[in-house]
Amino acid sequence: MQNSIGVLVVDDSAVVRKVVGALLQSAPGIHLLHAVADPLLAIERMKHHWPDVIVLDVEMPRMDGITFLRKIMAERPTPVVICSTQTERGAETTVAAMAAGAVAVITKPRLGLKEFLTESGDELIAAVRAAAQANVKRLAARAAVAAVPLQAPVKLTADAILPAAGDARPPLQTTERIVAIGTSTGGTQALEEVLTALPAVTPGIVIVQHMPEKFTAAFAERLDKVCQIRVAEARHNDRVSPGLALIAPGGRHMLLRREGAQYFVDVIDGPLVNRHRPSVDVLFRSVARNAGANALGVIMTGMGDDGAAGLLEMRKAGARTVAQDEESCVVYGMPKEAVKRGGVEKTVALKAIDREILAQLVR
Repeated sequence: MQNSIGVLVVDDSAVVRKVVGALLQSAPGIHLLHAVADPLLAIERMKHHWPDVIVLDVEMPRMDGITFLRKIMAERPTPVVICSTQTERGAETTVAAMAAGAVAVITKPRLGLKEFLTESGDELIAAVRAAAQANVKRLAARAAVAAVPLQAPVKLTADAILPAAGDARPPLQTTERIVAIGTSTGGTQALEEVLTALPAVTPGIVIVQHMPEKFTAAFAERLDKVCQIRVAEARHNDRVSPGLALIAPGGRHMLLRREGAQYFVDVIDGPLVNRHRPSVDVLFRSVARNAGANALGVIMTGMGDDGAAGLLEMRKAGARTVAQDEESCVVYGMPKEAVKRGGVEKTVALKAIDREILAQLVR
């Protein structure tokens, strides 16, 4: 089928294969190539017809999903959507899958699976469409993934969480510098590349990476082990301090607030903003209001436009703003939209973002 996305489903659950297969077949512009029970069967099918996107389980007989994923990325990089159960162990496994090269992740429960997949059909279809647009060249260069955006009937803006500053006076500058980073599809590996390049002495960093609940804690722990700076999942009222990167927890918004010359984060509930929770726009707006010229805003690889409006607000408030360039993005969606709206002061390659962050120290 010309111009149609061919999908291979690999899952040992007959229910998943049946329901996911039916959802894919019913979606315009997508067709199901095969639905098989394990990676060895998938390899046989792929000898005859290579898929555009693979929907892959993690725990399977004969060969686990991560081993299969690594094999694919080594031999012929292909966009992969991971389906994983949402448990602490599953979270760690899925983070490993992200590092191995998956493009997106759908969480699934152990119980009520058929009902969940039926109700989450739009989410799955959106994940497959997003994966099909991934930059395969970047997948070959470095494995990358992000969470699938949760869908909402109405696309809310950051106004749903925090009103716009309007003509409020920008905050006074202090010696305390802040870096705010927003990213989505492809962001987990991109963040690792940036954060591992930073020395222990660096400005305080606040990060929104689109990712479901349970996964952000495991992701932060993994980064903390390989970085010179400290990395942690943010908790309400954590102080943003030099040498520390705080990652917004999946399923909750994170905002920056200022008390005197110091900065803290508020971790709150609230509606989806730009179909995401956490939302980059929410974080960036709070940084514009409370840090102004003390801040650097960085928007990185990702699908959609979350963060574009907030980055423009940061720039108007006196902050420096940087976007990752198209060549180094897995998906050049969020940076492209930020550039289009005028919120980007400077576009740089992924390998140069750490230098932009360290430049905050001498401002």
